[in-house]
Amino acid sequence: MNLEIFEKKIQKRGYSITLTMDPFNKRVRVEDYLGHFASCVEEALLAVAEISAEKLIFKVRKENVIDLMMHGFVYEAMIDKFYLGSDCHFLVKYFSAERRANEHWIKEDEIIQNVAALPKHVTLSSPPQEYEVRKATVTDAAKLAKLYRAVFEVYPTPMNDPEYIQKCIKGDTVFYVYTYEGEIVSAASAEINRFYHNAEITDCATLPEHRQFGLMKHLIVKLEEELLAQEIYCVYSIARALSFGMNAALHQQGYEYRGRLANNCYIFDKLEDMNMWVKSIV
Repeated sequence: MNLEIFEKKIQKRGYSITLTMDPFNKRVRVEDYLGHFASCVEEALLAVAEISAEKLIFKVRKENVIDLMMHGFVYEAMIDKFYLGSDCHFLVKYFSAERRANEHWIKEDEIIQNVAALPKHVTLSSPPQEYEVRKATVTDAAKLAKLYRAVFEVYPTPMNDPEYIQKCIKGDTVFYVYTYEGEIVSAASAEINRFYHNAEITDCATLPEHRQFGLMKHLIVKLEEELLAQEIYCVYSIARALSFGMNAALHQQGYEYRGRLANNCYIFDKLEDMNMWVKSIV
């Protein structure tokens, strides 16, 4: 089976639905829908069968939350003001017992509790002058791919491929990077949804030997400034639930915890849970 992620749009009389088909992570995600809701649910279930997915993630408006629960979906997370000021709810359905099982949940609860105890909106110390921050361009694709290969053994999207990164930069994804002696040592991106005026902070990576200076917090600030200038107001990020550092960085930058997507994607070295964090930057 081809493991490349692809988008699927279905438009029929009375309804339309947009799906992300993700064979690599064995999941289907409903990105948007309109019209007769029961038909949209049926199309999503057919998409699951098409790629033998183990998990279906439905991004849904509040008026359809109960409808999905009646179809056996469970609630996992939300994003405030995702739909031009209206909230987005993440309901999911599992198709294998193994995908539903979770051995790290209690540890991840403890990480969230410890993160919540940290102070918010802390003053950031400037990194040493040897570190330079800037917006990335397509010419940085090879160095970005090198960074992601070094940090992640496994990643849910092909960020180890320079051509894929070039495609992202030419599209609606903005990257900011820190360089040290000419090499990219830290990077983060924002995937922009211009129709709904929201963006996801993602692809966050810093080489281990450069993590003591809080580079990622500075990159998040730079991305937020860029997004606000582009009239993007709802910003969210999905962090590895087992990563204290990334969750702490988001919390201290004013992001609010909004739930956990269980066994969401293959990242780092295994299938992992991901925490949802949300911020309004207006």
